[in-house]
Amino acid sequence: MFDYDEEAERYDASRGGEPRAAAAAGAVLGLLPRTGGALLDIGCGTGIVTRRLAAAGLRVTGADAAGGMLRQAAERTPGRVVLADTRQLPFPDALFDAVSAVWLLHLLDDADRVVQEAARVLRPGGVFVTTVDKAASHDVRSDIDAVMAPRPRRAARDRADLVTGFAARNALAPAGRAYFRGRGRTPARAAADVRRGWYTLLPPGAPLTERLATRLEQLPEQHAPRPDPQFALRAFRKK
Repeated sequence: MFDYDEEAERYDASRGGEPRAAAAAGAVLGLLPRTGGALLDIGCGTGIVTRRLAAAGLRVTGADAAGGMLRQAAERTPGRVVLADTRQLPFPDALFDAVSAVWLLHLLDDADRVVQEAARVLRPGGVFVTTVDKAASHDVRSDIDAVMAPRPRRAARDRADLVTGFAARNALAPAGRAYFRGRGRTPARAAADVRRGWYTLLPPGAPLTERLATRLEQLPEQHAPRPDPQFALRAFRKK
């Protein structure tokens, strides 16, 4: 697993920073009821999105399993974050009006447990909003994607059809979808990410890891961003 505690200090700058966070928060808010209420942001990371949800007038609680990320979130949303496994949340049933999960499900082999927990802590009529298809969203048919095509991949657990199935098994019905833009990658950033172990199944120092990183470093316009990805959100309402 990628070490998110170690990555915390540079995570935001390397993942699109404030513009990407603003786009994500705006899209999430567009799928929530206008009545405000209590929202749980699971996998909140550094809180860069969480604080925008709180600024919109929601009573927001952030939860994350990485202490390094959560310390930054605590500075952004004081008194509103908890250290927690998102697959076993420390909250009673039916406590929240909404639950959000931005860039979380793709990290887990048991994403169904996260959806189950989100449904459990939602009140009847509450809304669960999550990103889906993250890996597919990143593939913009660029030269970076061509270089990375041979890398091994694990089966995506955040595919929209899978998440919809997880939701249905927990009395969550489809309630909308939205999209927002991320930030296009540069070859230099992609190569650095490969060498740091950012890509699943590419351990730092492994022969294939080094070959791919070297090929990325040979691409033209090393610091020119490729086309922006478009990320997808799905919303589900608790019956």
